[in-house]
Amino acid sequence: MSSSGNSSPSKNSFLPPKSRRRMRMTNKALSNLGMAMRAGKVITGDETVLKAVRQGKARLVLVAADASDNTKKKYRDKCSSYGVPLAEAFTRDSLGQALGKEERVIVAITDSGFANMIRGQLSQNTEVEYID
Repeated sequence: MSSSGNSSPSKNSFLPPKSRRRMRMTNKALSNLGMAMRAGKVITGDETVLKAVRQGKARLVLVAADASDNTKKKYRDKCSSYGVPLAEAFTRDSLGQALGKEERVIVAITDSGFANMIRGQLSQNTEVEYID
């Protein structure tokens, strides 16, 4: 007797549990980034993010993992100088997609609540380089 229900495994069920958890946290962080964007708490673009960092408005800066080394260094130095947390995470495509925009290399979150939520989700992902 065969069961009539669809019992085919999901594509993620073949991943080790640790990888599935990491993927869920990454998806949650991107989803929350999109929510922050819709709430008007996200700034994108090189000059506007630098301005937000300098003015103390940025609570968390995300730089795409596939950004150029020069861009990563510039933001690592600037965020360190102004005491703004920086995470190297995601790709430019996934950042843009989460925000409903074209590719994005640099993003600043201006709300502490969203920044802390995303930061917490990223800290559980071992593939994210996190710089305080």
